[in-house]
Amino acid sequence: MALIRKPLLSTSEPLGLLFAFLLLLPAAAAAGPSEEEAAETYGKYYNYAELSSRLRSLAQRHPNIANLSSVGQSAEGRELWVMRITLDPGDDSPGRPKFKYVGNMHGDETVSRQVLVYLAEYLLSRYGVEPRVTELVNGTDIYIMPSMNPDGFERSAEGDCTGDQGGRANARFKDLNRSFPDQFDGTTEDPRDIPEVVAVMRWIKEKKFVLSGNLHGGTVVASYPFDDSADHNNRGFYSRSEDDNLFRHLALVYARNHPVMKTGEPKCPDSPGEMFPDGITNGAHWYDVPGGMQDYNYIYGNCLEITMELSCCKHPPASELRKEWDLNRESLIAYIEEVHIGVRGFVKDAVSGAALSNASIVVAGIRHNLTTAKYGDYYRLLLPGTYNITAVTPGYSPMTVSGIQVAEGKATELNFTLSPAAVDTTEGPTPAATSEPSTSRPATTDSSNLNKTLAASTEGNENNPPAHQPIQPKEFRHHNYADMELFLRKYNSEFSSITHLHSIGRSVKDLELYVMIISDNPNVHEHGEPEFKYVANMHGNEVVGRELLLNLIEYLCRNYGTDSEVTWLVNNTRIHIMPSMNPDGYEEATEGDTRGYKGRNNSNKYDLNRNFPDQFVTITEPRQPETLAVMKWVKSVPFVLSANLHGGSMVVNYPFDDDREGIRHYSKSPDDEVFKQVSRAYSEENPFMHSGHPCEDLYPDEYFKDGITNGAEWYSVPGGMQDWNYVNTNCFEVTIELGCVKYPWAKDLPQYWEQNWRALLKFIQQVHTGVKGSVTDFRDGTEIPNATISVQGIDHNVTTAQTGDYWRLLVPGTYSVTASAPGYKPVSIYATVSKDRAEVVDFRLPRVDSNSNGQSISDPPTTQNPSEKELQALIRELSLDQGLEQLVRSTATDNKLHYRGSKDLYNILRGLTLNFSNITKLHSLGQSVEFRTIWALEISNKPEEAEPSKPKIRFVAGIHGNAPVGTELLLEFAAFLCINYHKNPAITKLINATRIFIVPSVNPDGREQAHEEQCTSTQGLANSNDVDLDRDFFGNESQRVGEAQPETRAMMNFIQNGDFTLSVTLDGGSLVVTYPYDRPVQTVENEATLKYLAEAYAKNHPKMHLGDTACSNNGQTGNVPGGVLRAAEKQSHMGSMKDFSMDFGHCPEITVFTGCCLFPPADQLVALWTDNKKALLSMLVEVHKGVQGQVMDKSGKPVVGASIVLNRRIKIFTSKGGYFHALLAPGTYTIEAVADGYQQQQHKVEVFPSKAAATVNIKFDLDKSIFGLPREFVVASAAAAMTALVVTACIIWCVCAAKSNRQKDGFHRLRQHRDEYDDEIRLNSMGSKKSLLANEFQDESESEEETLYANKI
Repeated sequence: MALIRKPLLSTSEPLGLLFAFLLLLPAAAAAGPSEEEAAETYGKYYNYAELSSRLRSLAQRHPNIANLSSVGQSAEGRELWVMRITLDPGDDSPGRPKFKYVGNMHGDETVSRQVLVYLAEYLLSRYGVEPRVTELVNGTDIYIMPSMNPDGFERSAEGDCTGDQGGRANARFKDLNRSFPDQFDGTTEDPRDIPEVVAVMRWIKEKKFVLSGNLHGGTVVASYPFDDSADHNNRGFYSRSEDDNLFRHLALVYARNHPVMKTGEPKCPDSPGEMFPDGITNGAHWYDVPGGMQDYNYIYGNCLEITMELSCCKHPPASELRKEWDLNRESLIAYIEEVHIGVRGFVKDAVSGAALSNASIVVAGIRHNLTTAKYGDYYRLLLPGTYNITAVTPGYSPMTVSGIQVAEGKATELNFTLSPAAVDTTEGPTPAATSEPSTSRPATTDSSNLNKTLAASTEGNENNPPAHQPIQPKEFRHHNYADMELFLRKYNSEFSSITHLHSIGRSVKDLELYVMIISDNPNVHEHGEPEFKYVANMHGNEVVGRELLLNLIEYLCRNYGTDSEVTWLVNNTRIHIMPSMNPDGYEEATEGDTRGYKGRNNSNKYDLNRNFPDQFVTITEPRQPETLAVMKWVKSVPFVLSANLHGGSMVVNYPFDDDREGIRHYSKSPDDEVFKQVSRAYSEENPFMHSGHPCEDLYPDEYFKDGITNGAEWYSVPGGMQDWNYVNTNCFEVTIELGCVKYPWAKDLPQYWEQNWRALLKFIQQVHTGVKGSVTDFRDGTEIPNATISVQGIDHNVTTAQTGDYWRLLVPGTYSVTASAPGYKPVSIYATVSKDRAEVVDFRLPRVDSNSNGQSISDPPTTQNPSEKELQALIRELSLDQGLEQLVRSTATDNKLHYRGSKDLYNILRGLTLNFSNITKLHSLGQSVEFRTIWALEISNKPEEAEPSKPKIRFVAGIHGNAPVGTELLLEFAAFLCINYHKNPAITKLINATRIFIVPSVNPDGREQAHEEQCTSTQGLANSNDVDLDRDFFGNESQRVGEAQPETRAMMNFIQNGDFTLSVTLDGGSLVVTYPYDRPVQTVENEATLKYLAEAYAKNHPKMHLGDTACSNNGQTGNVPGGVLRAAEKQSHMGSMKDFSMDFGHCPEITVFTGCCLFPPADQLVALWTDNKKALLSMLVEVHKGVQGQVMDKSGKPVVGASIVLNRRIKIFTSKGGYFHALLAPGTYTIEAVADGYQQQQHKVEVFPSKAAATVNIKFDLDKSIFGLPREFVVASAAAAMTALVVTACIIWCVCAAKSNRQKDGFHRLRQHRDEYDDEIRLNSMGSKKSLLANEFQDESESEEETLYANKI
């Protein structure tokens, strides 16, 4: 514990105190009001301006212990203020654990905002007066953020206890406590929509807080991690963290010091029976909160955080604030004091004493590690007990201390000193979390021998020089091919444990293209270890790089194990060094050549740096063996970073080297900032290069700012190696020009080493920046090779290596990083990248297919839809009470509506397609009796593609021409959606995820006949043939009296062929929503769902849900509960479009009657639009609910036309691609999937009112049964039957054959005496012809068969 500064109060020195008081009086008077005059009244809320002023005043009055800063800005530009309270707040020294409180995350939960201001004032005013506060401030680095959501607070309303009046979300309608990266789901939000979250994430990563509290409102309880689970059970599932017991303890500390919370019975008016034993709860057990801040702190931020709900009323009257402060004061202070329990200490280098940051602290038995801060300090909160603790960091031998005793109260001190790993170490990276700290043999120290006291000072450790100087190369000379080969073989033999020498191919003259690999395990790619390469002497006469790389090999080998920097690089990097890519050219070059070309090209006289495939131009020269060898090599190793060493100038040159025009100008790559960063990393270590004027004698006009240049801006180089690396592989490569002279004299080589050795090392270190991690299968943890890693806003992807690991170079900042792979659902995670180390971002991808229980792990694949989790979050947000209302307010427009005829209608639709061609498409469905076209406008982000995985919604109006309000509303709705696309995030996501079809007028002929301000007239109701179209939809022709009308045929084809998920029809003459059927039926199979959809529309209409359907203009009276009615109860009739949609389109359809007047005056249209806008939007939300999925066979082939039966009553069919989507009322459903030739599948699914569609992906097995019996039994039975038939046939054949032989003898005798028979017949022909015929065939022994045989003869 740091020493406590005791307040300088002593009753033995009254005169000294009096003297000091008199001296301070003038200063106090000049400073303005005293603290007593500015004392807190606890009687009002501070708005943003007042809060800012109050915090500034506090910081100014207490500069020795308070510092006010902002960690970022809100969506509307308000500062996110943080008050830091600690001794010497302007310094960042070790020895004090960092603690934070964050309040007002939900803008309408306001008690936290005020009590944190009160807490800051309390700590500042009591410092030096109360020993407890003084000790706490002296020994703790306290950060207080009163308001994380100042925009939301400004929208909230005092006295709003339930949050109905808004303010919960930020200014872009994002719930900040659902917007952090989630351990199960990854990233859900666009960083641009949540600047508050991005700022806090960056703050958390930077500060490495130890303990934190997130203050909320709405009940009274302390909630602890985890806040959600992999399955996202709505409530009742205890999601346990590795530190569950510790979290329970921390939550109890707060709850037991709170008079109301500790009872466990908050007795909130909206949930009077809700109880929390001991006043605490596991977050997920209470209810599932994906994307919460407390879990993010624990998983990604080194920090333990719990959430405190402080009051039943979210925004109570200001008169309640004093009471809330009194209730929470002791809990707030007691909770801060818990940051001092457990174990604390430092981790340092045993050789140099330097602090080791980011070393892992591993507690055996607890699979959750934390890492040291920048001074090597750590604070591991633990409950009393005995522990085995290990410190481990790459490049050092781990150290384990066994039997550490942790007692109640202050932390046990435990310091670690780690020794650099030995030269022959073969240890790979230590896993991030394991109950067994290391698989190596760590240094073990008994706790009784520990130094229990804190080192007096750690300041300056990071800047202390090493205890030894690294070994520098002693011999500098030019190495010809034979000399170079011997050098490489010598070092490979002498340092065989860390080197591997191999050839990647041969030159034109059959010389080996040698590569030396230097690493702690040089023969294989180690999971998690990046691959780096240097290539030199591509131009044979540019030789400085060749010699520097030989020097570098010597330096790395001889300093490994003694120099901490080299040891760390070799242990954590696989370094590939190719001293000469063009050994043939080198043998032709001449020492002393300053700017010549002799030896530049290979033996075939081709410039190798113009010989690679180019992205912009076609390289016609034949690919050279050296080029082909390098291409094959680079493709076979997952290189991350590379440099190509040249000569002739002194500059770092980065991509692109050319462009399509082939002219000299800046050709920017997608990673331009990264290339500039790594280029500067080299040039800044070479003063001559960094000056920008390196070769003034040779090239006086040449200048490179900071010693770097874009390749094409210097001069165009088509076919260059660096661009080929970047475009075709994962590797980022730059070209480094090392000296003005291409082939300097040997005596000058030492100065080149001196100028470049630090830069060469610094450049290798750049491979350890950006983000890195692994991509694995969510289900079984297997690595996923060739997964794509993409970064939002950067049009350049990398892929994972064969072991699923990846590295992605980035400049500091916050990024949305996405991992995707075929057969898996993409996952996105936010990553905040610092300058000096790589941020670890691991991905676990869910498979697209089903799990072992048949439940879908992920949603069906879509065609470039928004992230499914983003959509789910949006549906959840818009399903809340204020979600749609806030969306409506955020998209307010100045509408001036009027009625349009058929020609104007077409012009409007055509105008939409011209102005918003990327999201609209106009379809002609057919023509009316009078040849007016019936149009359908499609709105989708890909209107030219089928996208069967997306739900399709149909909005239809104008089936009755005398009720044109629906037509105008749908035209305005279409314009509203198009105008807000890419302007409003919610509208954009809805359009991206939905295929919307709008049919403004089914009966254009009737519309032309109708007249404005005719509320009850039937003129125009029917079409030009005087047929009511809504009585003309008959699927069975036998029910039809006459031929279908052309308008009806057009709509019937549209409905049957559209595979729609939902249809909404707008009509007039009443104020009610009806659901199927219009015809009189006894029961409706899916009535609950149909009624639910109708209620969804009505409840979002300001008048309809009231149920007052009385219409004075048409004499209708009565009250309809909820404004919803079964259609047949309103007016029963046959042949309706609604019924046809249900029976033949398999699509639920509701009809919205927009108002009592069929054709109201045009000046009422704006009010009608206002009334229906929210309800229409609600249908775009509802179409994404229910259950969805895809049916495939085991080979992955979609099964089209499969029957999906829900609860044995509701049947739908899979469409193109095997997709299905059924809208369902909330509840539990049994899903049966049936298809010919396949085994029936059965699943259970839960549908929730505020969640996006549950997904069930089904894979069919072939049906192995025949007639309901097992296939094997049927096959065996059939085989037996066939055998019996064959045996029977054989027996019959034998019997027949024997009889046939006897019959043949009779026939022979008959033929022998035939002449005699003829004569006899002629002589005795006394009878009729009939007798003669009878006698001709008469033979007593002859059967019918024999007679036939005789006739044939």
